[in-house]
Amino acid sequence: MIADLKPYAEYKESGLPWLGQVPASWQLRRAKFLFREVDERSKTGKEEVLSVSHKTGVTPRSQKTVTMFLAESNVGHKICRPQDLVINTLWAWMAALGVSMNTGIVSPAYGVYRPLTPGQLLPRFADLLLRTSIYAAEYQRRSTGVSSSRLRLYPEDFLRIPVLFPSAEEQAVILRFLDWATGRLERAIRAKRKVIALLNEQKQAIIHRAVTRGLDPSVPLKPSGIPWLGDIPQHWVVRRLRTLVHDIDQGVSPLAVGFLAEGNSWGVLKSGCVNRGVFRETEHKQLARGFEIDPDIVVKVGDVLISRACGSPKLVGSVGRVKSLRHQLILSDKTFRARFRGSVNVDFMVFAMNCVYYRHQVERAISGAEGMANNLPLSALRNFTFAVPPTNEATAISGYVESETAELQTVTARLEREIQLLREYRTRLVADVVTGKLDVREAAARLPDEAPLDIAEDDDALTDEAEVADEELTE
Repeated sequence: MIADLKPYAEYKESGLPWLGQVPASWQLRRAKFLFREVDERSKTGKEEVLSVSHKTGVTPRSQKTVTMFLAESNVGHKICRPQDLVINTLWAWMAALGVSMNTGIVSPAYGVYRPLTPGQLLPRFADLLLRTSIYAAEYQRRSTGVSSSRLRLYPEDFLRIPVLFPSAEEQAVILRFLDWATGRLERAIRAKRKVIALLNEQKQAIIHRAVTRGLDPSVPLKPSGIPWLGDIPQHWVVRRLRTLVHDIDQGVSPLAVGFLAEGNSWGVLKSGCVNRGVFRETEHKQLARGFEIDPDIVVKVGDVLISRACGSPKLVGSVGRVKSLRHQLILSDKTFRARFRGSVNVDFMVFAMNCVYYRHQVERAISGAEGMANNLPLSALRNFTFAVPPTNEATAISGYVESETAELQTVTARLEREIQLLREYRTRLVADVVTGKLDVREAAARLPDEAPLDIAEDDDALTDEAEVADEELTE
């Protein structure tokens, strides 16, 4: 059904290069005829705090799976009400905005806009339309600032932007179609994510067995003396991480923008750059030009990186090794780098730091860090204990694990790529429909009745690390 969609029968010129032709029956009105800015302030700060993200729009902060920075007091924050449009002034050029479905409070630096004529622009339609890449590009053109990282979309500039929309009845038809279409795509994505979770469980079982018992099932065992580690081969030793490394360093927190580094520009790693043993080079932000690069925090091939802090506790302590680099990158203050001693098999240690007994230590460390939720203290990390075999045996074990998990990793990477493509397709479909590039009226009339997708059914095993990392940009 989606593949059969066609453009509208008749179009007209919008007079705007960034919009081009629009359906002949649709309206185009400046935002000032649809919204008015409101500045209602909280006197108690007790209202529900709302988050504004380029990924999820406006949502209650309590529903977030990530931990945000909290203000000492919310008195003076702006109040927004259902159907209000909230814009993160600093990140509008990334479409960090949305229509609120709740009453709550947002940062006093945000813009809050209330519909002049409720019902003319349906809240969910407005939310989808105003968060498209077409509008994000227009926000960027109309924003002002000395650099791309300091662009701000002020109210008078937003209110001059033309807004495209059909009749309320057609908006409702469009929303019904998109609910159906995106629901099918989300189900496909979730099915792939569940397969990835199962593959990760299988990979974890292989790693845990190898790095705690070795490759010889007949070898005599001895108690490790550590409850979460259990028995280990008799000839292995238990050592703290501080005895295995020369040092553990971390980077800085420089000014950066949400683009990938290009050409000779530099990037700083985001907290989601490592997870489940994999280094994700594209999880970085471009540094402002002119930033002085400290050679001591430049990322190099072979580095072992550890997530020090992240919005999701599931990602704190994640470890990965840099096997290749296409970008020039530096460490952020949210990432540790461990420099192992020459006698240590680094690949074995990376596998050991991606197994169950290591995760147990991470969880104990972050839950016990008073006032530092989702933060791994360096002192705790240095005291983590590991079962360490002789060097030759560690080399054999790491080779075995690499071989046994290679196919699992290949399949996982393929599924992740398929998920990325489905998401890109979903984004493009929504944009094409809400901007009138595709006519869904006939298709919507033929839709079957389907139960809506329960977004709350996600569990921790399906946490999307990339989206968690992206949230950092908008808070």
